[in-house]
Amino acid sequence: MTKRLASKYKINRRLGANLWGRPKSPVNIRDYRPGEHGQRRRKTSDYGLQLAAKQKLKGHYGNITERQFRRYYEKAVLRRGDMSENLVGILERRLDAVVYRMKFVPTVFAARQFVNHGHIRVNGRRVNIPSYLVDEGDVVEVRDKSRQVPIVLEAIDSPERDIPDYLDVDHDKLKGTFVRTPKLADVPYPVQMEPNLVIEYYSR
Repeated sequence: MTKRLASKYKINRRLGANLWGRPKSPVNIRDYRPGEHGQRRRKTSDYGLQLAAKQKLKGHYGNITERQFRRYYEKAVLRRGDMSENLVGILERRLDAVVYRMKFVPTVFAARQFVNHGHIRVNGRRVNIPSYLVDEGDVVEVRDKSRQVPIVLEAIDSPERDIPDYLDVDHDKLKGTFVRTPKLADVPYPVQMEPNLVIEYYSR
């Protein structure tokens, strides 16, 4: 089990957002913070807005540590172009994120576990590191011995999510290609993400 499995919906309540678009999320019914004073609306400072944006973006990708996330920010700053777009592009290149977007598993938490347990191959080679960054043109597939795993069959049949167009996926073969690094507008986030505020948070 992943560290955050039992408490993931608490994150939704705390941030007031359904980070993964799941129908079971309590935010769908109670869109306010937990606790006795959760329904009070308080004015949020600029720092608070930046912190919330960072927590939302980081939380969407599952169990990314603060150290890892800051490292992605540092990589994004060093690259040419828009830093917030660079950050999103790096996050979407993570192997667990790619496996999740390809609908080989139902959740990003399951994706991390699925990769960790060695069920995924990249360009024919077994990779068990969720943070592995795929490149454009890389082929990601479920190993032959893992194709009847129940969570895979559940994910493929689920109508919850669509596959974004920067991925080319064949569910019959349980294989897909990472066609291109996406921009922010290409990523099917269930809530509005503001990576520009994340950049501001770290550049203070």
